[in-house]
Amino acid sequence: MNVYVLIGHQRKGSFCHAIVQAVIEELQSAGHEVVYHDLYEENFDPILRHEEITGGAELDPVVKRHIDEVLAADGYVVVHPNWWGQPPAMLRGWQDRVLRQGYVYEFTPEGVNGFLGGKTALVITTSNTLREDELRLFGDPLENLWNACIFNFCGVEDFHRRNFESVILSTPEQRKQWLAEVRRMVKERFPAGRKIAN
Repeated sequence: MNVYVLIGHQRKGSFCHAIVQAVIEELQSAGHEVVYHDLYEENFDPILRHEEITGGAELDPVVKRHIDEVLAADGYVVVHPNWWGQPPAMLRGWQDRVLRQGYVYEFTPEGVNGFLGGKTALVITTSNTLREDELRLFGDPLENLWNACIFNFCGVEDFHRRNFESVILSTPEQRKQWLAEVRRMVKERFPAGRKIAN
């Protein structure tokens, strides 16, 4: 499998980076090809300009490369912190610029046609709010965003998300257990020898 791995976290050494390291190690040990992007490390430009929407400007080559990699991938792993019930602005900009109409989905008289059917998506998020407080106060906006508004909209039906919380209150032992869970999730979602049906 070809798996596109994306992180939106501004600090090297973060728990999100530890998660991504575990993800990549498991994918590679299963024989999968990994395409990895750290948006902050690569200084990805998150600003979607009007000319880019209307076709008045040539598509940025960096954005085009991301689009091509997303389309070529058999699966996706996205890792980021929960900021105000959303991904960081850098990752929001990636969503705006890469998951584009006409490239990963289209509108038809019959409704939306997503081009990412038959693929698998795993989204791993982190937060400092305790789970019971998050659900009581806010629901789960990231689940709705990634599952319904993005991946399912673009055709992905095999979706799983896991949030780890509260990171700020966690112990080293708890983080070690969480990373072991990350490895188990990757093995389950992207098993060695798995083939994608065409």
